[in-house]
Amino acid sequence: MGAVMRVGTEEHKVLFCNEYLKSFEAFEPEDLPWPELDERSLARLRAIPIWTMALEVEISAGKMLYGFARTEPDPLVRKALELQAYEEERHGRLISYMIQRYNLTAAPKNGDESPTRDAFVNFGYTECVDSFAGFGIFKMACDARILPESLTSIFTHVLTEEARHIVFFVNWIAWDRCRRGYGSPLVSWLPALLGYASAIVRRVQAGSDLAPGAPADGSNLNLFSDVMDGLTPAKFLLTCIRENDRYMRDMDPRLLRPRVIPAVARFAVAVIEFIERLRAFLATPAKPVPAPE
Repeated sequence: MGAVMRVGTEEHKVLFCNEYLKSFEAFEPEDLPWPELDERSLARLRAIPIWTMALEVEISAGKMLYGFARTEPDPLVRKALELQAYEEERHGRLISYMIQRYNLTAAPKNGDESPTRDAFVNFGYTECVDSFAGFGIFKMACDARILPESLTSIFTHVLTEEARHIVFFVNWIAWDRCRRGYGSPLVSWLPALLGYASAIVRRVQAGSDLAPGAPADGSNLNLFSDVMDGLTPAKFLLTCIRENDRYMRDMDPRLLRPRVIPAVARFAVAVIEFIERLRAFLATPAKPVPAPE
């Protein structure tokens, strides 16, 4: 099979489905090597405010994908969708097991979505946004060692699966648009941009409702000072870009990759760096003009 492949063809479909299916990793959450945590690590884990939202997202996604897979007429694509449904549901079980093991605070609500194409498309774009940010956040958390490596290593399973999911999604949607007669780049770029923009808005709205948990005595106010010290928007985005590139290098080079969010991040970094250079230039005191003799 050559290095150049026409998107939307049977060959393309077989490649992105089979690459996804063969990279499946079998494990059960309760069988993973969950460590005992010291009090500071427990406090940090309990202060992270995402567990309710994460559990809701994964459980809802699994149910939605199982239903959507049943509507897919192509047997190979349906098999791949069913596998993603299983993996999303397993993410929910992993988070649920961790919540119970470490006595975390989470109160998920039933948020079932209709098993439609639109629901899967919205979820796919949101997952692309979440994964790009998640790659960077996870890297910074590991570098700062805010949690022991014995715990963070468990989440490498989740991050690897998220990378597989977003590559599968961008190939699926390109193939599906061709199947539906909308494969032209000029036609597909607009819905892609709208999809990413909507995903960003949804995540900003969801993030505005999150706040780190804090006990009444305020003892965990500085739990994350080591990872936040010196963090700037440019450093965060650069970490996300580098980690995204690292995960994408593990994928078959013939497959499409998510491009919009990394491109926006690179543009944002360039703008930030230009502004910083401009500020430094304007702040440089002018050299005094020597007086005439």
